[in-house]
Amino acid sequence: MRFHLTLTSSQKCQSITLNYQYPLSAAIYKIIQRADEAYAAFLHNEGYRHGGKTFKLFTFSDLRTPFDIMGDRMVMRTNTASLTICFHVPDAAENFIKGLFMNQQLDIADSRDKASFIVQQVIAEKMPELQQETVLLQPMSPVVVGRKNERGNYDYVTPADKDFAALLSNNLLEKYATAADVNEETLEEIRKTIHLQPVFFKQPPRHRLLTIKAGTAAQTSVRGYDKFRIRLQAPADVIAIALDAGIGMHNALGMGCVEMIVN
Repeated sequence: MRFHLTLTSSQKCQSITLNYQYPLSAAIYKIIQRADEAYAAFLHNEGYRHGGKTFKLFTFSDLRTPFDIMGDRMVMRTNTASLTICFHVPDAAENFIKGLFMNQQLDIADSRDKASFIVQQVIAEKMPELQQETVLLQPMSPVVVGRKNERGNYDYVTPADKDFAALLSNNLLEKYATAADVNEETLEEIRKTIHLQPVFFKQPPRHRLLTIKAGTAAQTSVRGYDKFRIRLQAPADVIAIALDAGIGMHNALGMGCVEMIVN
């Protein structure tokens, strides 16, 4: 389920680090924790497990607001912003999630700046009824896809890479298996129905190098891509996972949030 948040602030021209994904993720967890410590701890520390991997089945979009770049800061031109947050939860949880965020304070802070907002509006968006469908997905935040190297680390690949579609499909199928709890035989049958293809504009996809936990001993960087689209043919419940939990890696840090453009 997807929720569109409108954020407002009493301050104008607030300054936010360009690498705001980790601080924003922490702010979202903090809001959840105020209302439901068990769910927040589960999302942050455990997640859903499958085949030795863990997935949070949660993601969020880039912060949408007009801004100017000054060094490593984005300086907002207005005191409002919008944000989409996605959870893989039953429809019955709609009112709970809306109540979780409505009128809450959301702080995006690093060692230099803190921008404070109030969640003024929360609108729930349910996925339309689909069967076996082909949909066009637009990234609302960078899509991160990695291929493990001989050292066991990930090399990030571009949407033009020959393995991009297969790696992204496998990741989506792993998320689906985690959420649906299906056996391997069923999973292989579903695998045959999934077809994924990147779709490019006249300009190549934009790459974005994002720093996570900036300024700490745990600092790391991930490379993601946007400004392209993804054509996905899959069963409706697999499409729902893509929309509710994100695609690719690092979804809980705000990567791989997508919206459906057309059927």
